[in-house]
Amino acid sequence: MGELSMKAAGNRPKRRRTSAGTVLAYIVLILLAATMLIPFAWMFSASLQMDKDVFRFPFRWIPKNPQWNNYALIWKRVPFLTFFLNTVKLSVIITALQLLTSSLAAYAFARLEFKGRNVLFICYVATIAIPWQVYMVPQFIMMRKLGLNDTHLSLILLQACSAFGVFLMRQFFISIPRELSDAARIDGLGEYGIFARIIIPLAKPAIATLTIFSFVTVWNDFMGPLIYLSSENKKTIQLGLRMFISQYSAEYSLIMAASLVSLVPVIIIFLFLQRFYIEGVATSGIKG
Repeated sequence: MGELSMKAAGNRPKRRRTSAGTVLAYIVLILLAATMLIPFAWMFSASLQMDKDVFRFPFRWIPKNPQWNNYALIWKRVPFLTFFLNTVKLSVIITALQLLTSSLAAYAFARLEFKGRNVLFICYVATIAIPWQVYMVPQFIMMRKLGLNDTHLSLILLQACSAFGVFLMRQFFISIPRELSDAARIDGLGEYGIFARIIIPLAKPAIATLTIFSFVTVWNDFMGPLIYLSSENKKTIQLGLRMFISQYSAEYSLIMAASLVSLVPVIIIFLFLQRFYIEGVATSGIKG
């Protein structure tokens, strides 16, 4: 009994140190999160103020008379709704295509045996290191010769495949035990059946992770639409924001309101998929 008591007493300080370290870690994380949220809080507060009060010192974080009308004005000053819907269209279509192409290619690289598989995978993934500016002009010339400039189809075709998406999905597929696929083959399932019924249901974290990355990338894309889209009724929200800023450069409250509206879909997607996103990032690199 005496020996057990001594062991228990020896363990107590260690438990306290661990608890104190955990509390300290949470405090640091909360402070970092608050620091990152301050600019967004300022944007929201500025969007509800009059222009003359946006840069006043000291800044009034809670406006006395919130100008909620600012959020109604941004839809009237420029065709913001058209830009918004165009961006939703491109983001949804391109994200869906990237999920499809990346999943199929990743399954082939992770599960199928064929000659030159590893070399082909390395060469494909290596394209991530090539800056977009290197092949930007050849891509534009190719789209122009195909008659696809000033169309959404050009952006969809150019972004339908993602080397990063293939890499991410392959890493997750490798972590799924092969015994599940072997058992499915014994039961008579083909490769497409295994892919649809076994692999995809288990790959929800990786799919959620790729969905967030793809959607956010397409939603925030500025250079692609700037190069390929010239008609106003086809432009995206990022081009709309630039147009809005150039026309109403002195009305900072409206600019802040428009910027916040453009962030809403991205925030919703992330909040909806964050649990799977964290799990996908944590598990997609188990095996290499």
